[in-house]
Amino acid sequence: MSAQDPSVRTFRRGLWLTTFSSKPGPGDLDLFERTADIARRAEAAGFDALFVMDHFIQLPHFGPSNDPMPEAYTMLSGLAARTERMKLGALVTGVTYRNPALLAKTVTTLDVISGGRAILGIGGAWFQPDHDTFGYEFPPAAQRLGRLEETLEICRGMFSGAETSFEGKWHRTAGVTNYPAPLTPGGPPILIGGGGEKKTLRLVAKYADAWNLTLMSPEDTRHKIEVLEKHCNETDRDASTITKTFAGSLVVADSDQEAQRWKDAVLQERCVVPSVRPIIATQFIAGGAERVTEQIGKYLDVGMDSVVMHIPETDPEAIERTGAVLRLALPD
Repeated sequence: MSAQDPSVRTFRRGLWLTTFSSKPGPGDLDLFERTADIARRAEAAGFDALFVMDHFIQLPHFGPSNDPMPEAYTMLSGLAARTERMKLGALVTGVTYRNPALLAKTVTTLDVISGGRAILGIGGAWFQPDHDTFGYEFPPAAQRLGRLEETLEICRGMFSGAETSFEGKWHRTAGVTNYPAPLTPGGPPILIGGGGEKKTLRLVAKYADAWNLTLMSPEDTRHKIEVLEKHCNETDRDASTITKTFAGSLVVADSDQEAQRWKDAVLQERCVVPSVRPIIATQFIAGGAERVTEQIGKYLDVGMDSVVMHIPETDPEAIERTGAVLRLALPD
């Protein structure tokens, strides 16, 4: 099991909201109230963090393109007013969508509204249709990661309360201040998403309080952790101070067979591009309580600390059942 000190752990059991409507299409008047109800029930069930995607149109992994997809930080601010304890963030903010200083201001405002519960989840951005349809430039990966590092520099400076001037290749600030300051001492924790071994994991070692990796095999996960630890050693960073999380889909049912049938149905109904279904299928944990606990334990054994899970069905019974299993698999 991971030996991370709980006092430095950013969170333990995260819920990842990837869909916002049970009926795809526009004009969903109950969307926010239903989402707020899910958040409250998840908090009561033991989830200590909630994340939404930072996308403008739905991913083909999770539904059709006309599935409702609210703007992430507007939704998070609304949920901050309806929850009390869980941390709130985007999994993950696309670095190409916002001016870095404005992003720092936005996340700081979420921290103030929530009483110090904001997380800055951020990554290099990858979904080109978001960019193409909304008119954003989609630069090559190397440039996106360069912008990510500059954004992290600016956000760290603004979170600290210091007047921040920065002159980079892609971004600049000139004595920018950040009032009101974050309520979280030192600013909201920074979570970096991604598994790129040369650049992304180096940025995690240098800047992050938490790191998120898309679900892969325990063996591949251990390899990524070893690469991260190598980068930490090179920068004199204690790798145990970084909360290591993995994100995927979770189906908990009364039996392994029922969970498998549920998983297959979800892939068939919601993954609208058949060619990607085999890939998405590998990003599921599915089974009865015993099997799910065993599967999560394999990731804890190789060095993971926490999970962020998408639950395909978010009815009250599913949230409570899933929360109970996660409390057993990942106790405080």
